[in-house]
Amino acid sequence: MSFDTIARRADTVVLDASRQRVLRNTYWLLALSLVPTVLGAWIGVSTGITAALSGGVGLLVFLGGAFAFMFAIERTKHSATGVAVLLAFTFFMGLMLSRLLAVVLGFANGAQLVMTAFGGTAAVFFLMANLATVIKRDLDGLAKWLFFGAIVLLVGGIINVFVGSTAFMAALSVMAIGIFSAFLLVDLKRIVDGGETNYITATLALYLSLFNVFQSLLALLGLFGGERE
Repeated sequence: MSFDTIARRADTVVLDASRQRVLRNTYWLLALSLVPTVLGAWIGVSTGITAALSGGVGLLVFLGGAFAFMFAIERTKHSATGVAVLLAFTFFMGLMLSRLLAVVLGFANGAQLVMTAFGGTAAVFFLMANLATVIKRDLDGLAKWLFFGAIVLLVGGIINVFVGSTAFMAALSVMAIGIFSAFLLVDLKRIVDGGETNYITATLALYLSLFNVFQSLLALLGLFGGERE
């Protein structure tokens, strides 16, 4: 066996170990991020602290807070501080989600709708995680189209804040489920292939996709499955 062959095999072993470490740390941090999300949502629902955040004010608070946190995560992603900032971000996102949760929980079958949305989100995640391990083609080209789709969703969401169309909201929610499910696949594939080496960045990407899938599913279930008491 030549020295070059030995060197290539050693590099492969190191790369595989790095991929597994990033994937393992990402999954652990993603699971941990659910704790502050649930806590933030519970505080928001029980206190009604976000009830006044409607219309343009709510949009400004959400976008301002989310982009500020994401900027801070990017700056601290190579240190333990990045984990703390990410968890603080997920708490903030739980607070922002509490307004929709409060509306859905106001239905007679609200708790069932929440659990259905959670189960649907988990099913999407496991499906995309399995697909990421079997798909061989590069998905970076798809990511560019998905980014464009996310911009369209953002613009559409801003417009609907002022229009208030239920049909438009439903259409945006369906689009969001498709786009962010695909984002999950792209990001998971990148981690599996070793293209993402920072587990904090990887966790943030997966969390945002899962959050949007859950929120969109919950909105659809509330619109079409909510039962008045």
